[in-house]
Amino acid sequence: MPHIYEKDGAAIYKKSFATIRAEAELASFTAEEESIVVRMIHAAGMVELASFVEFTPDFALQARAALEAGAPVLCDAKMVSEGITKSRLPKDNEVICTLQHPDIRAMAAAAGNTRSAVALELWRPYLGGAVVAIGNAPTALFHLLNMLEDPACPRPAAIIGCPVGFVGAMESKQALMQSPPVPSCIVRGRLGGSAITGAAVNALASRIE
Repeated sequence: MPHIYEKDGAAIYKKSFATIRAEAELASFTAEEESIVVRMIHAAGMVELASFVEFTPDFALQARAALEAGAPVLCDAKMVSEGITKSRLPKDNEVICTLQHPDIRAMAAAAGNTRSAVALELWRPYLGGAVVAIGNAPTALFHLLNMLEDPACPRPAAIIGCPVGFVGAMESKQALMQSPPVPSCIVRGRLGGSAITGAAVNALASRIE
């Protein structure tokens, strides 16, 4: 017997979002925040994710405004940058991932740090007013926080800090939210990842649904 399944992509999309809104606890979020959380849940397939998402009060509006002003999106990993739907970005915003730069391996060896962390040093020309999307490496988020300790370092408009993992992920996100240097969003604990982070950018780039 052949399998019977929904074949209409638009119908799948609509039903998925309706299911999320019916099952997830979203009452604590503003309308702008809710649209982000719904897409993050959609990427994770986990309605319980809502209880782990945390925003600074001004994150959603500031991050969306930055994109609408043409800000670049700076990504710690190629998986994050590839998960962003470029056609959704309101100003043909540049999406930048410096991890594959040919100098990164030598820079990491010289610094005694991970490639993901030192790759952020190449963000400096783009960092002012940018939307940062960290979805893979806790070391990248820690390094960004250290960079922003320097008053001379350009300030991004907003940080999506959702690195995933068992070493440093929870701690790096706690460090971000203890004293947010700019409007920020995290997924608490070990949860996170490239798909969730890309989904947050896609939500910011889209109209509220």
